[in-house]
Amino acid sequence: MTPFEALEERLGWSFGDTALLVRALAHRSYCAEHPEAISNERLEFLGDAVLGLVVTDHVYRLYAELPEGELAKVRASVVNAEVLADVAAAVALGPALLLGRGEDGSGGRAKTSILADSMEAVIAAVYLDGGYDAAAALVLRLLEARIDAAAAGPGGDDFKTRLQELAARRFDRLPRYQVRDEGPDHAKRFFATVLLAGEARGEGEGRSKKQAEQAAARTAWRWLRSRDAGDSLDAGDSLDSGDPGDPPDSPGSTAEPPASPGAGSAMGRRDAGVA
Repeated sequence: MTPFEALEERLGWSFGDTALLVRALAHRSYCAEHPEAISNERLEFLGDAVLGLVVTDHVYRLYAELPEGELAKVRASVVNAEVLADVAAAVALGPALLLGRGEDGSGGRAKTSILADSMEAVIAAVYLDGGYDAAAALVLRLLEARIDAAAAGPGGDDFKTRLQELAARRFDRLPRYQVRDEGPDHAKRFFATVLLAGEARGEGEGRSKKQAEQAAARTAWRWLRSRDAGDSLDAGDSLDSGDPGDPPDSPGSTAEPPASPGAGSAMGRRDAGVA
């Protein structure tokens, strides 16, 4: 498997036009040494716009109770170079980059600016190859957990605690986790399943047991919130009203939002996870 194919596997998208992926990974330092190559700078420009639209659309639909200023803060918390570089590192974008010898020798594969710019270029490449739905699915797969945490405020990324509190009210029982691991010690992956009232309601994976449990808790928390919202509707309540005696766990609506463009579509031609 080539580095490009391995990256496609991690992204969950197999390119119909592989030249788009090659261009997305070509830094200007590489193009200076290979005049026939086209740098990723134009794709970076497009990817920045696609990323902003996907995140803006998602938070607008999902967090119906947040005012414009708070929505802008949530968007800014994930649409920035530091977060994009972290996401690029999570999908191991660095090893696939095309860099000039000098940039490569000076640690360019780990530089925040290069990783962030290249991640935007990859988003644009997926957009051009598969359309908005494919790009939106990629962006949300990479960033949705961070968006949820930003909207919830301080401590919002602790989905285990949030699920525990919600499950205790709903079932009068605490969640239970089952965790397994795979792979050698230097590259071990953990897989967690969370059970609510004895039923599996969320799965997740990560590079540590904590990451896997948090990912599973997030899935189960969203399921339980959706179920609570459905019960409220059955009782004749408005989705936006909530329970006056029970403040919501996050600033957003307790209802599942209308599907944003592409959010419900398949990830692409492959169904691969992101670390």
